Amino acid sequence: MMCHITTALVTGATSGIGREFVNQLGSRGSHLILVARDGDRLEQVAEEVRTAYGVHVDVLPADLADRADLQRVADRLADPEHPIDILVNSAGYGLGRPYLGNEIAEEEQLLDVLCRAVLVLSHAAARAMRTRDHGRIINVSSVAGFLAGSTYSAAKAYVTVLTESLAGSLADTQVKATVVCPGFVHTEFHERAELDRDRLPEFAWLTTRQVVRRALADSDAGRVVSVPSWRYKGVVGLLKVTPRALARSSVVVNRHRKAC
Repeated sequence: MMCHITTALVTGATSGIGREFVNQLGSRGSHLILVARDGDRLEQVAEEVRTAYGVHVDVLPADLADRADLQRVADRLADPEHPIDILVNSAGYGLGRPYLGNEIAEEEQLLDVLCRAVLVLSHAAARAMRTRDHGRIINVSSVAGFLAGSTYSAAKAYVTVLTESLAGSLADTQVKATVVCPGFVHTEFHERAELDRDRLPEFAWLTTRQVVRRALADSDAGRVVSVPSWRYKGVVGLLKVTPRALARSSVVVNRHRKAC
């Protein structure tokens, strides 16, 4: 009897948490489809993964803020002749400034990547997987989604609730949806958003390896919400019972401190 080889599609595959998903899924023997904007970097990562793990790797260059590009990725997920077993929505970035400090076009682009892309790709994947009664969707959110800190927080709250809703819709199937809510992670995210990492102690940081290992374990177990590390589980538990007015005021205080 032949063993089924899974195929995983990963967005944001060339850096950070997405890149680590590529590594760990490749080490499991999964064939991979890598999605990111930079075609040259995609090819470089693909060759590294082929060499390291001996798996088949395809690349799909796409800007998820571009609706035509996004539709090409959705069409690939929906293709019944080449089924996808695992979708990882990991593409994302931050703006590094408060809402009113950004141009509205920047905010709209952020919304397209962080929310609309997850909405469209999860929908395409879930429908195809439901037809086969097999598959997994992993959406990368953030502990920031439990705060009222920025439009990034708002977007991540959307991803968390969307995934929980999707998991409920799929409850009577063999398709599972998991949302991953890490805290601070050592990636390129903070450099790109021009955020100061030195303000936080080292114990506050997680590695991409920790986040992805926990996410895959929770997805394997069918858990809907994955919060890597006990310290961030504690943070999320506390935020869930914290009055919203207090959560909002603490964000304002921290923003003023940063400005000083």
